[in-house]
Amino acid sequence: MGAYQYVAVDAGGKERKGVLEGDTPRHVRQLLRDRQLVPVEVAAVETAGRSARRRQVRLGRGSIGSLDLALFTRQLATLIRAGLPLDEALLAASEQTDKPRLKTIILGARAKVIEGHTLASGLDDFPQAFPVVYRATVAAGEQAGQLGAVLERLADYTESRHGLRQKISHALVYPIVLTTLALAIVTFMLVYIVPKVVGVFATTGQELPILTRALIGLSGFLQSWWWALLGIFAAAALAIGRVLRAENARRRLHWWILKAPLLGRVTRGLNTARFTRTLSILTSSGVPVVEALGIGATVVSNLPMRDAVEDAGVRVREGAAIGRSLAQSKLFPPMSMRLISSGEASGELDDMLDRAATHQEDEMDNLLGTLLNILEPALIVVMGLIVLAIVMAILLPIFQINQLTI
Repeated sequence: MGAYQYVAVDAGGKERKGVLEGDTPRHVRQLLRDRQLVPVEVAAVETAGRSARRRQVRLGRGSIGSLDLALFTRQLATLIRAGLPLDEALLAASEQTDKPRLKTIILGARAKVIEGHTLASGLDDFPQAFPVVYRATVAAGEQAGQLGAVLERLADYTESRHGLRQKISHALVYPIVLTTLALAIVTFMLVYIVPKVVGVFATTGQELPILTRALIGLSGFLQSWWWALLGIFAAAALAIGRVLRAENARRRLHWWILKAPLLGRVTRGLNTARFTRTLSILTSSGVPVVEALGIGATVVSNLPMRDAVEDAGVRVREGAAIGRSLAQSKLFPPMSMRLISSGEASGELDDMLDRAATHQEDEMDNLLGTLLNILEPALIVVMGLIVLAIVMAILLPIFQINQLTI
């Protein structure tokens, strides 16, 4: 049986779309009629033999979410470890999701498996949904006959990456909301409140304090030229985006980030954690070290660090040690490099890579937590000082009037 996508119309004239399994398109049309649906279009889920354009039409251009990928991997690993054949495990996993895109992708991979291909070959048809790390790990697990165990490790890997991403994004929610709200309040005060309150003092004829005059000038500028500011910000964003499309410009920016005192440490730590965790899952699954280094380079977002990994892969191919090859760039934390070198010397590279990744992830958790704990009160203090300056600019002329009357 194969997977078929359909477009049908129900008795009320409403269009229905979905995926059904059947022997032939005719069989699927009959199944639709049995469900009181009028088939409009029935087509097989696209596989490698079809054009990329038609696949994009059928499946869309976006990738599946990291949480969906983690859940699918865990379900598939559990089903395979329970002894289900691969095609049945894929079918069961597709029935557990209510996401049409994910269901289509799983059934498309299952159709390839039913044709006699490997699971990795079926996943290769959907590179936007399954990263190269994922597909290489599955291929190694199939070659070693340990697909269930490898999928368990891969599920842990995808869940840990999703958890780290969620932890960072959740930690940034409060500072972003606080900053946005504070800027909105200050802008509202400068544009609407300050002119009405401070404008009263202009009729007194007295010389206003410099802080009040500066506030009046800033308020008038925002009222008259707010559209110009928005245009400048939009033009600057477009210009920066266009410049950063060039790889050389991005590389120079990434070099500057690495040299920045605090930002560089965070960038090195996050990229090292991501790289060592990826390298650990690949090598423990049986992927050759040289190939694992090449795949691991793709998860490194900083270009100089990615270049360093690729150069290390060339040296390792020539017979050099992994830890020493990576350490030559001096871009990776020394502790991680020492753990990798120790693992090579003791023959426990997989274990040491896992320890290096865990150590780096824990260090980044502590560092980011500390920075966020400092950032939140710092933002409150800064915004409080801005509001204080506005209040003082309003009160100073009142104090002067009181002194004159006395």
